[in-house]
Amino acid sequence: MTAKPPRIGVFGGAFDPPHNAHVALAQQALAQFGLDELRVVPTGDAWHKPRALSPAAQRLAMARLAFAGLDRVCVDEREIRRAGPTYTVDTLLELQAEQPGAELWLMLGEDQARALPSWHRWQEILQLAIICVATRHAAAGSFDESTAFAGFPGVLDGHLQPLKLAPMDVGSTRIRALAAAGQSIAPLVPAAVARYISLHHLYQNP
Repeated sequence: MTAKPPRIGVFGGAFDPPHNAHVALAQQALAQFGLDELRVVPTGDAWHKPRALSPAAQRLAMARLAFAGLDRVCVDEREIRRAGPTYTVDTLLELQAEQPGAELWLMLGEDQARALPSWHRWQEILQLAIICVATRHAAAGSFDESTAFAGFPGVLDGHLQPLKLAPMDVGSTRIRALAAAGQSIAPLVPAAVARYISLHHLYQNP
């Protein structure tokens, strides 16, 4: 009997900061797709971001704190170590070279997935990985693919898997704003991340 190829999930992002919805996505991806491993990959030089990110070392430290309690999750610092702009296609190619034959499953939010045709060498990404879309329409127990993926380019047909994540009103932009205003972020981020943000005075107005 031929052994099934390992399934490796890839979950990239700024993680500025990582929050409870990120952790919930990781947990659901592991369970729903039967992943053998999930690589959490903080971005390095985020060419597509309109704002400057927090220092890479701080985002990396927060990601390690946020995902520390999850089995089969590894925080991967390759994009932070990589010089120049960070491209997902390069990360996927490196993982493919390191583990030939493995199935790569790329986790994206709905907005990221809709923007995929603007990504560097995006057609190659479709050949390298299965695209798993955590969509706001994927409420627990229901998923309307025609609504969620309306407007996607036809070339994406057959390359998408819905990640059925219950909606959570959590976002990094909101968390940064609350922290800047001196308000509590405790319900929105893992406790260790909240302590790190407080200790290092992150997101405070100058």
